[in-house]
Amino acid sequence: MARSECEAGMKMMEELTTNAQQIQEQVLGEILRRNAGTEYLSGFLHGQIDKKLFKNNVPIVTYEDIKPYIDRIANGEPSDILLAEPVIQFYRSSGTSGGQPKLIPTTAELANKWPIFRTLLQSVMTKHFGELDQAGKGMSLMFTKPAIETPSGLKATSVSTSIFKESGFKTTLSKLYTSPVETIFCPDTKQSMYCQLLAGLIQRDEVVTVGSTFASTVLRAIKFLEDYWQELCSNIKTGQISDWIIDSGCRNAASLIMKHNPDLAYSIENICSCKSWEGIIRKLWPKAKYISAINTGVMSQYTAELEFYGGGLPLVSGFYACSEAICGINLEPLRKPSDVSYTFLPNMAYFEFLPMKKDCVTISQDQAQFDGLSHHESIEMKTNNEDTEPVDLVNVKPGQCYELLVTTSSGLYRYRVGDILMASGFHNNTPQFQFMERQNVILSIDADKTSEADLLKAVTEAKTLLDPLGFILTGYTSYGDISSTPGHYVLFWELKGNEGSDVKELDPKIMVECCSKIEESLNYIYKIYRKENAIAALEIRVVKQGTFDALMDYYVSEGASLSQYKAPSCTKSKEALKILDSRVIGKFFSPKTPI
Repeated sequence: MARSECEAGMKMMEELTTNAQQIQEQVLGEILRRNAGTEYLSGFLHGQIDKKLFKNNVPIVTYEDIKPYIDRIANGEPSDILLAEPVIQFYRSSGTSGGQPKLIPTTAELANKWPIFRTLLQSVMTKHFGELDQAGKGMSLMFTKPAIETPSGLKATSVSTSIFKESGFKTTLSKLYTSPVETIFCPDTKQSMYCQLLAGLIQRDEVVTVGSTFASTVLRAIKFLEDYWQELCSNIKTGQISDWIIDSGCRNAASLIMKHNPDLAYSIENICSCKSWEGIIRKLWPKAKYISAINTGVMSQYTAELEFYGGGLPLVSGFYACSEAICGINLEPLRKPSDVSYTFLPNMAYFEFLPMKKDCVTISQDQAQFDGLSHHESIEMKTNNEDTEPVDLVNVKPGQCYELLVTTSSGLYRYRVGDILMASGFHNNTPQFQFMERQNVILSIDADKTSEADLLKAVTEAKTLLDPLGFILTGYTSYGDISSTPGHYVLFWELKGNEGSDVKELDPKIMVECCSKIEESLNYIYKIYRKENAIAALEIRVVKQGTFDALMDYYVSEGASLSQYKAPSCTKSKEALKILDSRVIGKFFSPKTPI
């Protein structure tokens, strides 16, 4: 992005954040003006477009509440039962954050917001890192899933796949990124990953950024590289791609950039053959300025490992978005992951915020690895005798936690996204938020409720016991095992030695201590039920390396896009549990009730 375009983008950002209240009123007014006559809204508004009537009459809903309308549209009924503008396709959520995939109606207007968002995001990045698109390319790992067709003929696809298919994106792809378009649209994720890494290595001297949508995908790529670097080097050395790459698009794309290059192959071999892969990303791509990947919320579990491989490269969480709406941008991309806040964009949707019972306590980064989480207890909805009215975007209070509600032109009205955010401050007149957790991802055996953030905090504290031993926690998930009485929490941990240490060398005493540490870190309600033997001892099951890759492969096979995949911090899927249990190599239990 040229400096002049960056300045224009930043000027737009300043105008948006300064006039947030006015813009939000305009956004809601336009949504109501267009959609008040739909079957859904007319039952609440009776044709009127008054904001007060909207807030008093239109209910706060979940996906299950509006799913019957979406299903009717998907089955061929006119879209005006829910929204006035024609539905052009559906965005399909990954379903890995705690639930089944959802179909979100998409309109031309909603699709047109993405280019505006990208302009704003690129302006922020250019302001902080310079005109990187003029200096080189990004090695951004991008994956797609074939669209499914609904009975109405409308396609359903992931947000990322939809963006990658845009003609404007395809036109600029070869200039901005190392991955040929054919590799991105390869339906086989293994062949796609191999060829994208091959392209990134061949163009290593041009790479100025490395990343993917989520931190977990970047780490998946590094693990893949550990398994295939010798084969990749052989391909580069000979100028011939491996026979198992049978996708014609991948083979053709590779043939255009590959040539006999033994010097490059030897350079990569020397780097990858080192005993430790600490700093491998910086070593392989020496001109890279940062690693771009979402590493807030549940993704923060990957921060330590990504820092290990990154060799000091900044970890940049650039934006906050979901299948339902584009929400915010990180205006300070050089902040540590624990300090990241997203400034909301008031022109993208109409936002409301449902107050939660407990305020979130912010503390300095010197006091905690996860800002706002170490003093964070279970966040709950306020009780009926307290103020539960949603507040507008500009009226949130710093330090308070909220559940996000969105109203969009594509048929979502006062829709509960399921994300819990903490208001952390303001930029001009627009609030900034830290992502805390998903509302619907909890562990529970009895009356206890352990949230995603509670679990992350407990695991973060427990895994510090492994640091002196040279072990890294590369993935975890959990479930409430009620197959026996009383039930108990089960955590699956995948561990890796950062200096080649074998997981078999784990000291059972240390793992038992980890179990105790987790229990000590959970909330007081959990501890009470443990003491009363209503909950049995917490269990950690250590799984073989590669287990969480297998879990990712399972969800991708079920329709999730690798670009949007988020490992579930808690799972109830029987198939997922089968995969996990089949790879267990050690079981450890807490030896005592927590104090």
